[in-house]
Amino acid sequence: MPERHVDCFFYGLFMDRDILRDSGVVAENPRLAYVDEHALVIGNRATLVPRRNARTYGMVFALFHSGIERLYSAPGLEQYRPEAVVAHSLEGDAIPALCYNLLEVPGDDEVNIQYAAKLQTVLRNLGFPPEYIDSIL
Repeated sequence: MPERHVDCFFYGLFMDRDILRDSGVVAENPRLAYVDEHALVIGNRATLVPRRNARTYGMVFALFHSGIERLYSAPGLEQYRPEAVVAHSLEGDAIPALCYNLLEVPGDDEVNIQYAAKLQTVLRNLGFPPEYIDSIL
């Protein structure tokens, strides 16, 4: 039985197709998107947390299950778990997708300035709204 694609919403550095490709993952059907009622929190790692009136921008890609497993079995990423979200393309289409988040929200004492700076570069290269990019740590 052939493997099928699953839409995944990425809000961190996995929005960069080169990073996915370097991990041996083929990402197809890229779409600029956002998820409402979730805020990006960056500690030692990034995650989304439910928050009223929040919006997080990211990319939706179609990946095979094997690719998803490869990404989230990498060292340091085993703590992420899939959650169902409804992403919205910038054109307004609703996209049911998986989104991987940490089980525990990073503490206020956790900071990763280098990650935040890399994320801002990725967001800028993809053409996301400047006010969102500037809001990243």
